[in-house]
Amino acid sequence: MSPNRRHMILGAAQWWPGGEHITAWRRPDAQPEAFLDLEYYVDWAKTAERGMFDTLFLADELYVWDRFDSGVEYSSNVRPEPFTLLGALAAVTERIGLAATVSTTYNEPYHTARRVASLDFLSKGRAGWNLVTSASDEEARNFGRDRNVDHATRYERGREFVDVVRGLWDSWDDDALVRDKASGRFADPAKLHTLDHRGKHFTVRGPLNIARPPQGHPVLFQAGASEAGRDLAAATADAVFTLTGPVDRLRDFYTDVKRRAAGYGRSPQDIKVLPMLIPVIGATEEEARAKADELYELTPETLALDLLSHYLEMDLTGRGLDEALDFTPDVDATNQSKSVYERVAHIAADRSVTLGEIYRHLFDERVRYGTPEQIADYMQESFESDAADGFLVMAAYLPAGLHEFVDLVVPLLQKRGLFRTQYQESTLRGHLGLERPDSSYSGGTDTAADGPVPTKNTLAETSPLPPQHRTYTSRGAS
Repeated sequence: MSPNRRHMILGAAQWWPGGEHITAWRRPDAQPEAFLDLEYYVDWAKTAERGMFDTLFLADELYVWDRFDSGVEYSSNVRPEPFTLLGALAAVTERIGLAATVSTTYNEPYHTARRVASLDFLSKGRAGWNLVTSASDEEARNFGRDRNVDHATRYERGREFVDVVRGLWDSWDDDALVRDKASGRFADPAKLHTLDHRGKHFTVRGPLNIARPPQGHPVLFQAGASEAGRDLAAATADAVFTLTGPVDRLRDFYTDVKRRAAGYGRSPQDIKVLPMLIPVIGATEEEARAKADELYELTPETLALDLLSHYLEMDLTGRGLDEALDFTPDVDATNQSKSVYERVAHIAADRSVTLGEIYRHLFDERVRYGTPEQIADYMQESFESDAADGFLVMAAYLPAGLHEFVDLVVPLLQKRGLFRTQYQESTLRGHLGLERPDSSYSGGTDTAADGPVPTKNTLAETSPLPPQHRTYTSRGAS
């Protein structure tokens, strides 16, 4: 395809190490004994890079899902810390992006800025981070709280978190490190800037003790489909990850996020919308359906009920999947994922459906089964009708599911001119068609008696935070 033609974005994403279906680890070809082995993830990464994917994408959480015994007994709650893993994968890959989740509720901006910048250097500009605000009380209890921070505050904190991280990445000008052995000057103090952020949720002096990243600002993904999530993505994200669904529903989300981005003074092209895609591929549609049915049957009834209990924040203990659900939804009351709650509540609105039918509907809605041509058709329709800029491909089962997608679907996308046949760029920003941002201090400096101060601050001008929450000083004025 032409190097100047818009191409579909593909990320190889992973939540459960055995695949996106919670009990895919039970498949005969699954490798649960390898979920903590580097080589397992090396195969995953190299397969995705062989398929010319734009990025790897490791979803993460900071707790064991032990709200119910079945969460421990039947699902795989163990996985490597993602940035440690991506650091290792940087050494065995060459072009593919490397992105992982950061909870802005249970991390600090300085640690995050340094960690992601380090990965960006070690990978030569391939780092990305996925902002989540955390949705479970289990996570809160690992960080000194009895309950999770309320939904609105989590997103408010997340927005300030992004502002601080990007400000820290601008601590050093791109040419600040002189490294002049003859004079002995390692760096130019006039090109070091102290953030001195004082906000509602964070007080961070800075500067960051690593140079400005190769990408300037590593790519920010954001997962969230609620009103607050959409608004945060539109204001800050380079790419937004959303739930799967029919093309019409994806188009509604796509249009809404792009419209909101324009409201923040951003070009709609500067934010990429990437729905999840969970493919189950067969030589025929019947074969694909049979594979999906086999996958569904791997989930014990107890686990299915407990998953519904989790999504709806109600106790279904002792119930059966053949029972109907008497349920009155209250989206405003939930403090977990509002978008997932809304989807389950929409299905449960029909009081005649059973719990088993609700769970099966969720499974069928998430998993897209079909022939390689049918999967490619869906992707092409979504891409060409402005419903998606690409997809985060979350193989329903691993490792075989990603191999099947790369070997059977990617060649079809390439043949149709929708996807690259070779990498054109070397950075993740380059893959996504995103410009490297200027530093917030790049507008020039005025010299004052106590040192240079920035005359233009792009970060402050575009930040969604109130001005009183942001102050920026140069090194000389700190």
